[in-house]
Amino acid sequence: ILGKALGGGIIPVSAVLADKDVMLCIKPGQHGSTFGGNPLASAVAIASLEVIKEERLTERSVKMGGELLGLLHKIQKQYPDHVKEVRGRGLFIGVELNSKSLSPVSGFELSEKLKERGVL
Repeated sequence: ILGKALGGGIIPVSAVLADKDVMLCIKPGQHGSTFGGNPLASAVAIASLEVIKEERLTERSVKMGGELLGLLHKIQKQYPDHVKEVRGRGLFIGVELNSKSLSPVSGFELSEKLKERGVL
């Protein structure tokens, strides 16, 4: 299920993607949408998909995500008491921290520091 990116964060549009076995389970009339069939939203979604394809965003995400995961794994090895796990796919990456070893620093405070440094 995806949406915000298709509408550029402005136009309400969403999509459901699945393999044939899943999609063929949905019969006409079983699924609806508040904004289904909106011509402007459909045009925006098509334009978004064209940008994703033309700018090779999927391939770039895989490449850049691999590089970032490699760097984060190095940090994990350097600070194993603080970084429990690094995982992700493409640029959708998560870092699980050991809150006990970081106490009394909160997740919010860490987010603020990352924001100050231009990471977030």
